[in-house]
Amino acid sequence: MHITLDNPQSAPQPAGPYSEVARIDLGGGGALLFLAGQVSLDEEGNVAGGDDMAAQSRIVLEAVQALLKAHGATLDHVVNIRTFLTDMSRLGEYAAVRREFLTGTPPTSTTVEVSGLFRPGALIEVEVVAAVPPAPAA
Repeated sequence: MHITLDNPQSAPQPAGPYSEVARIDLGGGGALLFLAGQVSLDEEGNVAGGDDMAAQSRIVLEAVQALLKAHGATLDHVVNIRTFLTDMSRLGEYAAVRREFLTGTPPTSTTVEVSGLFRPGALIEVEVVAAVPPAPAA
């Protein structure tokens, strides 16, 4: 088993001193990807999307998509998604955007309401686990 901690240049950079992706190679070409929680940040590290849950959700899921892509995965490989919302009454707004991104069989899921996130104004944080199958034999 080999573990790689990574901050892919092709994806949003972390807002602090941590790795965005932990990749656990399972042998035979398969891997598990553990993504750090993603919030809606612009390139300067400011919250993007204002008080618009759908806009923040879209930015977050696009960041998740970019991190997965950097490791040869897609949203179809997500097996678990954990969502932290600052206001559970806005779950429907997030769920509508999530359905645009996760179109196949839904992964296992946990959603909780939190009193706040690490950046004031952030409404949502999402972390995922993805299982990447081995590449098909040539």
